[in-house]
Amino acid sequence: MAQMNPTVGDLKGNTSKIIRLIDEARTLGADLVAFPELAVSGYPPEDILFKPQFIQDCRSHVDEIVSASRDIAVVLGFPDDDDGMYNAAVVAWDGRLVDVYHKIYLPNYGVFDEKRYFKPGNRCPIYVINGVNIGVNVCEDIWYDLGPTEVQRESGAEVIVNINGSPYHAGKGDFRRQMLAGRAVTNGLFVSYTNMVGGQDELVFDGHSMLFDYAGNLVANGRQFEEELVMADLDVDGVALHRGGGNEPRREDPEALRRVGEPAIIHVSDYRERASGTTQQAVRSEPLGMPGEVYAALVLGTRDYVRKTGFQKVLIGLSGGIDSSITAVVAVEALGRENVVGVAMPSRYSSEGSIVDAKLLADNLGMEMRTIPIEDAFTAYLRSLEDQFRGTQSGVAEENLQARVRGNLLMALSNKFGWMVLTTGNKSELATGYSTLYGDMAGGFAVIKDVPKTLVYEVSEYVNRRAGKELIPRSVIEKPPSAELRPDQMDQDTLPPYDVLDPILKAYVEDDRTYDEILAMGFGEDTVQRVLQLVDRNEYKRRQAPPGVKITPRNFGRDRRMPIVNRYRNF
Repeated sequence: MAQMNPTVGDLKGNTSKIIRLIDEARTLGADLVAFPELAVSGYPPEDILFKPQFIQDCRSHVDEIVSASRDIAVVLGFPDDDDGMYNAAVVAWDGRLVDVYHKIYLPNYGVFDEKRYFKPGNRCPIYVINGVNIGVNVCEDIWYDLGPTEVQRESGAEVIVNINGSPYHAGKGDFRRQMLAGRAVTNGLFVSYTNMVGGQDELVFDGHSMLFDYAGNLVANGRQFEEELVMADLDVDGVALHRGGGNEPRREDPEALRRVGEPAIIHVSDYRERASGTTQQAVRSEPLGMPGEVYAALVLGTRDYVRKTGFQKVLIGLSGGIDSSITAVVAVEALGRENVVGVAMPSRYSSEGSIVDAKLLADNLGMEMRTIPIEDAFTAYLRSLEDQFRGTQSGVAEENLQARVRGNLLMALSNKFGWMVLTTGNKSELATGYSTLYGDMAGGFAVIKDVPKTLVYEVSEYVNRRAGKELIPRSVIEKPPSAELRPDQMDQDTLPPYDVLDPILKAYVEDDRTYDEILAMGFGEDTVQRVLQLVDRNEYKRRQAPPGVKITPRNFGRDRRMPIVNRYRNF
């Protein structure tokens, strides 16, 4: 199982990596190597699929990969134009194209738009490779009880090779493991689940490829968020014994056949004795768990977004608060301290503690920090607006001016030196509009955009435990959060406490709970109304936010797509 990190559109680079991994698998004595879904094109390629030349180029690179499959079987994902576009898996062996499988179940929910691009397949064969009956299917196909796996099992499949581009969100790994183990047990066969790794825009793929035996035992798995070639030897004879002797298929299920077509058997190669000394010890790695996996996802997603878009260095506004601190920690681990520049931009309202904390964080991380006071620029803005603002009370406009001065300074440095600006807002702020357009929202990538504030604190504590020291100063973690845009300002002046706010946001944004259901959770009526109003009326801000790593099951952007003009209210 080759859990590789492709880049969308980098056909040459992806192909080179695939061929290198084929060579490595062959050297290790593998009979078969499986690559992720759409590994050739990268996933998801989105509307590049509408470019005919792109599809032609993908196919020419597939031909190159097939030629490299000497003395080994290869299963590989690519977009196939065959009287319509298909999400396909090529099956190759010993330098020749054996067959192309077309994905049957096309996801069209959450972050997936596959019905926009692909037609569903209608063939469900198995392949006899080295004397073993192999069923090949793609990602969503494995999630259905009555689907390709069922049909392939009834045709005598002993091993299912399922290739994936399954994006990460917190806790998804447990759900995958339970589903795959259940599929292996129900069908009495080995299930191999190869998943890609790496960041693509807002998505991050966590690898963690898995292999289960016919009793639902985890035989081998790959590490999370790392490229890896995961090897295992299968005692396929055990499948027949487990099924009670022999390997006859069960009675065909008419419903499954109606859905995915008649089974077929394609002979590829007979059994051959393996050379002695080539047995591979299966490797199992422990999952990172929470909140470690969230931190790893942020690091990988940030690294790949910055590098794959061609940037080398990033710029972060350091306020001395928890959000900019965790963003800086992620950036330093992702890109190296020499490629991260922090900028402190104190104003008349910045506390001495925040200035000290920002400097201490930068010192702890060994990163460069620059200081650009904003008082002169802020005063100039106020002077320019003096006539216009005369007779009004100082308020949000004056507060946001400071954030916009800071945004201007960061973007000026970005333009001058070619550094990407990383924004520092979290999901709780983005949900409620507690952020400033063209101010703290200005930048190229929003690292913690999908991390609720309470989870920001959990990840920060994890970072310090992992380091064995306080990379993020204790004072940063313990002080009350504040935007410091007016005297003695605290977040709780505007928002409910985060331990109240975040559960309400999860219920409304991620779980689609009704107003009455949220009230039944024990929250006050005024608080719930205020939070829901803030969420609904700030969609326009979220549409203008930079992309950021998807962490929760339902993020703003690819997952949750609400109209900006929207008068529906259920509270």
